[in-house]
Amino acid sequence: MDKSKKKKARVKKITQFEIICPNVAGIDVSDNGGMMVAYPINETEVVIEEFDCYTVDLRRISATLKSHNIRSVAMESTGVYWIPLFLLLQEDGFEVYLVNSKHVKNVTGRKDDEGDAEWIQKLHRCGLLSASFQPDNQTRSLRSVVRHRSSLVKTRSTYLNRMQKALEQMNLKIHTVISDIDGKTGLAIINAILSGERDPEKLADLCDPRIKASREEIIKSLEGFWLDEHLFELSQCYKLYEFHREIIEECDKKIETILQEIIKSKNNGVMPQLGKLKRKCNYKNEISIDVTNYLYELNKVDMVSVDGITGISAITALSIYSEIGDNLDRFKDEKHFTSWLGLAPNTKISGGKIISCRVPKKKHYAGQNFRMAALSLRNNKGTLGEYYRRIRFIAGPQKAVVALARKLAVIYFRMMTTKEKYNPQLLIDYQEKWKERKIKKLEKYLNKLKEAA
Repeated sequence: MDKSKKKKARVKKITQFEIICPNVAGIDVSDNGGMMVAYPINETEVVIEEFDCYTVDLRRISATLKSHNIRSVAMESTGVYWIPLFLLLQEDGFEVYLVNSKHVKNVTGRKDDEGDAEWIQKLHRCGLLSASFQPDNQTRSLRSVVRHRSSLVKTRSTYLNRMQKALEQMNLKIHTVISDIDGKTGLAIINAILSGERDPEKLADLCDPRIKASREEIIKSLEGFWLDEHLFELSQCYKLYEFHREIIEECDKKIETILQEIIKSKNNGVMPQLGKLKRKCNYKNEISIDVTNYLYELNKVDMVSVDGITGISAITALSIYSEIGDNLDRFKDEKHFTSWLGLAPNTKISGGKIISCRVPKKKHYAGQNFRMAALSLRNNKGTLGEYYRRIRFIAGPQKAVVALARKLAVIYFRMMTTKEKYNPQLLIDYQEKWKERKIKKLEKYLNKLKEAA
């Protein structure tokens, strides 16, 4: 090792844990094992008390902490068990820190509920905990309904797959001549079959004129074996599919109501006249309400159209808004924002060397939406599509999706903070410079080959 590269010795004072706020509590949250609450009763003593998980006991926790002049509370984000207590303490005026369980991991060999509560209280007392990002109550309500809608869409797709399986078992090859069976033509044919129609020519008459397959091919695909058990399965799955479509529409109306309430709260209870931004719907599971104009009223900038191509659909923009809200002041900069989304590598350095530089694997709803938007731009002819293909050539498709998702997140952050429309010229200039550098590099390599020859 080169001695000149050694770091010089430095003398530093021994760091001691300074008590930042003495009147804080720590809570170890669980489902049925009881809530362990650690709170100080004087400068030298801490009480660790167990409470049940029922609502009356949660209210007793709040009353107990108030009686001992506790101002701030820290708790782990364990499953969904923390939500009732978190909301109750917030309503009662406490400063509640929801912290990552990895950040409050106790010393090995001292793992129990009482020790965890005491350890959380100690860390919070010394100011060593940082609160996780939590949206306001209205955004939280919107997030719950949007996530519920997403689950319903996934459930509906399972019944659609079962319908296709029943058709396949009867050797009905309609899915080979139409793009999807949940479109206008597919549902019309299924409904006619369940109504008793078996004539392939009459079923072929229900096809939309835009179907590219010939009429002869469609008629051949609709000849099959009409078995009662598979027709029964098709009927059951079709009813469940229609039922889920109806309740998804109810979710859309509920989402519209919440969006209107958020807009009214920002305009002194008055619902302003919305704009007239129109977007052509190219997505199968697109939401039925006018999300684009609602989001424009909330964000004051159009998030749906990026780079001239709809990279972020209306439902994707709604999902991102429901997870983040419209106030990004809690993030220091775009790097902090992309790191929170799980789209930036977690670089670890030891001994002056980079030992790990990977994007962390964690389930993040907003980050996943940016990834989905990036995946939809892989064939884009604009600058974002070229950026994806360039990274894919260098590092592969997986890293290209993450890189483009991070690029979209940066664009989103800048648009939300500056309230200015996205300008693709900056990315165009960057790509032109990259092309020039690439050409110079190849020319230099070509000259070396000529000299060697």
